[in-house]
Amino acid sequence: MSVRLYLVDDHRLFVSGVRAELEEPFDVIGVATDVDDAITAIRDQEPEVVLVDVHMPGGGGLAVVTNVLETHPDVAFLALSVSDAPEDVIAMIRAGARGYVTKSIGPDELADAVRRVAAGDAVFSPRLAGFVLDAFAGTPATTGDEELDDLTPREREVLRLIARGLPYKQVARRLDISIKTVESHVSSVLRKLQLSSRYELARWASEHRIV
Repeated sequence: MSVRLYLVDDHRLFVSGVRAELEEPFDVIGVATDVDDAITAIRDQEPEVVLVDVHMPGGGGLAVVTNVLETHPDVAFLALSVSDAPEDVIAMIRAGARGYVTKSIGPDELADAVRRVAAGDAVFSPRLAGFVLDAFAGTPATTGDEELDDLTPREREVLRLIARGLPYKQVARRLDISIKTVESHVSSVLRKLQLSSRYELARWASEHRIV
């Protein structure tokens, strides 16, 4: 029986090419180019595997993985990205993705990666596997704990949830605080860590292993 596959990527031309390559070996049941649309469709259609881009507006692949796995833990995610940055790889795996491959991968290799993820394996492009092994073997973070110590416990909670791609509304609901309070905490965290955007915050959180 063919694997039910869903594709998420905001580059329409690229995702059309991927769909054309994978429609024969798999049952491609849908495509989304928007994070919110992807989350809704995946929950509704329940594919076995989701091939998801990492960097997209609206929280990117982290938001898709985090939100879907909250309600549908059996969906398997395979990240597909132009980025081979360690922080991106580690963040996606910590969020729940079962694999991470780069967009330089060939069609046959990609199809094999989808099959392996569907079977429960963990799949990584060769040079990325070391990042994951180091991260989960307890390799020390690249920066110290002093920056974390400057954050209040609540700020750390907000930081962790925002870095996972959750929108302010969901963070507020989880922590039982107002959206304005979430915004205030985020502004404080950005100021203390000398960061300028949610994307930089997500990278920082990944590097410090609090995603």
